[in-house]
Amino acid sequence: MTRSVRIIGAPSDYGANRRGVDMGPSAIRYAGLADQIEATGASTTDAGDLAVPRAEERDPDRERPASGRAKFLRETREVAEELADEVADAIADGDLPLALGGDHSIAIGSLVGSARDAEVGAIWFDAHGDFNTPETSPSGNVHGMPLAAALGKDGFADMEWANATGLREENVALVGLRSLDADERADILESEMTAFTMSDIDERGLLTVVDEAIDIASRGVEGVHVSLDLDWLDPNEAPGVGTPVRGGVTYREAHAALERLADRNRADDLLRSLELVEVNPILDERNRTAEMAAELAASALGKRIL
Repeated sequence: MTRSVRIIGAPSDYGANRRGVDMGPSAIRYAGLADQIEATGASTTDAGDLAVPRAEERDPDRERPASGRAKFLRETREVAEELADEVADAIADGDLPLALGGDHSIAIGSLVGSARDAEVGAIWFDAHGDFNTPETSPSGNVHGMPLAAALGKDGFADMEWANATGLREENVALVGLRSLDADERADILESEMTAFTMSDIDERGLLTVVDEAIDIASRGVEGVHVSLDLDWLDPNEAPGVGTPVRGGVTYREAHAALERLADRNRADDLLRSLELVEVNPILDERNRTAEMAAELAASALGKRIL
């Protein structure tokens, strides 16, 4: 690939319940992200990090939704709006935006920016559904809500800063689910999204599932946003995440999935934006998870053995 990639750090930990993901962008860069990407033949520019005040300086309940609870909603909105502009600007300049989290609430901004002036679909590589709302979330942590926000579900229907994506449920594919809250599970089953659990991957094979996810997300749209939460991998492979869940994909499976994405992108030019989230260096071992994130970004962007 010869496309230019613009790296955008979003060091937010407002959406999570464990501190440390704000250091994720630095850890991924330190793991050799730029070198990994440039090995694909792409060039890189680094836009630096968004200015994100520390959570200790803010009141988590200063801005409340109409019902339910969403902690640090005001701060999440500020990050999302700034990131959306950065992502949209990168696309307008002909670059592929690569957002580095931070917790998964940054996906709200990534999606809004990617969908500005275009219809997009989304592939969600994640152990979790991220389909809670302020009304259903047991914790009020917004990193469990970005898909619901982008789709304008429940209390997010009146939050244009979050739902200005035009995203349709039928263009959303979740891959690798294995941990859902009860209400979230019911809502996903009632939705028009397509959810592939780890059991589906075991039964049908990873590449079959990934191909179907790409077909779903890309059908009738101008591009695809890919969101990769590092807790998609098994904790033995990626220990540095805030919400690990046993039974995830292996190192080789993760690379195979992203390599298939790159192959399809090479043929159809479908990748519009990409993000890596939930790397927590405090919980990591010798920066293993950040190194994994950098390597997987390269695989998604076309790095090959031969």
